Amino acid sequence: MFHNPPQPSLTLREGSWRLVYKISMIDSKLVMQLREQTGAGVLEAKKALEETNGDIEKATEFLRKSGALKAAKKSDRATNEGLVHAYIHGGGKVGVLVELLCETDFVARNPAFEELAHDVALQIAATNPLYVKPEDVPAQTVEKEKSMYAEEVVGKPANIVEKIVQGKLDKWYSDVCLMRQTFIKDEDMTIEDVVKAKISMLGENIQVRRFVRYGL
Repeated sequence: MFHNPPQPSLTLREGSWRLVYKISMIDSKLVMQLREQTGAGVLEAKKALEETNGDIEKATEFLRKSGALKAAKKSDRATNEGLVHAYIHGGGKVGVLVELLCETDFVARNPAFEELAHDVALQIAATNPLYVKPEDVPAQTVEKEKSMYAEEVVGKPANIVEKIVQGKLDKWYSDVCLMRQTFIKDEDMTIEDVVKAKISMLGENIQVRRFVRYGL
């Protein structure tokens, strides 16, 4: 289940040293499985697995209690309203247009929704992603990346190669896909997590449909 056994570390708590165990890297396939079952974000799923020692059922319950599943259940609802937000950065050197969708005009005019649109635009201006989400990446581009990573580990056992390639692919996604990127205002969240937090807050499905970034 884990790549490496848990490593002990000491931490100071309530004036005394206690021995605690920190879970090492959770298997990416386990994270993917939990995400497919619940619709939770990458960091949400990983945190849930870490908190439950890799137990899928307990992790699902953890997500349910945290409110993450509430957002996931709204993900299939139609989004026919929203707004196009414009952001200019760096004295006019960088410009962003982002289309953010929701279910009703009422939410589209909510300041929290407008704030989300601004934060997403700010993220795009700062990080220059190429795609909204991994599903938008052309299949041939994904295969090219995987082939390149596989060449770097030629000679290793097939199961090891698969894990390394998937790990590198996930890292690449976190660089080029907006929803997988670490939020520039909070490194503990991805943009996907930020959007889902607003879904839970506003009670409607919210989708980043598309964006364009201009730079001089």
